[in-house]
Amino acid sequence: MKKISFFALASCFASSLFAAPETYVIESSHTFPRFEYSHLGYSTQVQRFNKTTGKITLDRAAGTGSVDVIIDAKSVDTGYALFDTHIQGTDFFDTATFPTITFKSDQLTFEGDKLTSVSGDLTIKGITQKVKLNVTSFHCMPHPILKKEACGANASTKIKRSDFAMGKHTPYVSDEVTLTIPVEAVKE
Repeated sequence: MKKISFFALASCFASSLFAAPETYVIESSHTFPRFEYSHLGYSTQVQRFNKTTGKITLDRAAGTGSVDVIIDAKSVDTGYALFDTHIQGTDFFDTATFPTITFKSDQLTFEGDKLTSVSGDLTIKGITQKVKLNVTSFHCMPHPILKKEACGANASTKIKRSDFAMGKHTPYVSDEVTLTIPVEAVKE
């Protein structure tokens, strides 16, 4: 009897050590990437994108995974329709030619089972730059309404507009932009 109990316990422990990666689908009604910049030194303006899709794969036990985010650049929302149209033009996002902004990870960093940063390729206006998103919060638990496992995080980085051929009006409008992605995703 002791042998059976030992094997049952060992089997349960081993299966938790070799847990398979879990895939989560980005929940677009709770994922609104935003960007902040200094406007003429008067104020920090905060704008957002209203449509985001993608998948996140996590193996918290192994400390591995991947993040793929697709932002609809045409969904930019400044709160002012005329300005939305202006920054979708060729001097800025050029959404007629480049309708999406993408982030594709190449490394996730964990401390224990907590995600602390995600590095990868950010592509805006057809230009790809390496960035590191610092994760300021990370939490997984069963979703109380959907009754499925869900994870959420806030990740941010600083980029330069000029690195993505969008430097018009610098230095009056700051070249440095803080990009923040608050994300929620539900297990497939």
